[in-house]
Amino acid sequence: MQNLFFLVLVGFFVWLITAREPIDQSANLVPAQTVSEPLQAPSPIQTPIFNTATPNFRCDGREYCSQMSSREEAFFFIRNCPNTKMDGDNDGQPCENDSRF
Repeated sequence: MQNLFFLVLVGFFVWLITAREPIDQSANLVPAQTVSEPLQAPSPIQTPIFNTATPNFRCDGREYCSQMSSREEAFFFIRNCPNTKMDGDNDGQPCENDSRF
C-alpha cells in the first residue's frame, strides 16, 4: 500500500511539472558570442571659453596660426574654413603651441 501511495505521489508531482505552460526559454538565451564595441576615450571639449555667437571673421584663404590675430579667430577658421593647418593633432584646439595667445 505504501508503494502505491508513493507511486501516486510521484505521478502527481510529475503531472504538476509537465502540466504547466512551457516557459519561453528564448528570452533567457545568451548569444554564443558577444561582440562589444571597443572603448574610446571621450572627445575633448571643442567649445572655446569665449563667445563665438557673432564672429566677425570670414574665410579668406589663411591656413596657419601665424596668420591669425587671436585664438578666437583660429577657432573660427578650423570650424568653418577648408584646408586649415592649425590643429596638427586634430583635437579641436588650434594653435596650442603658439605663445601669442
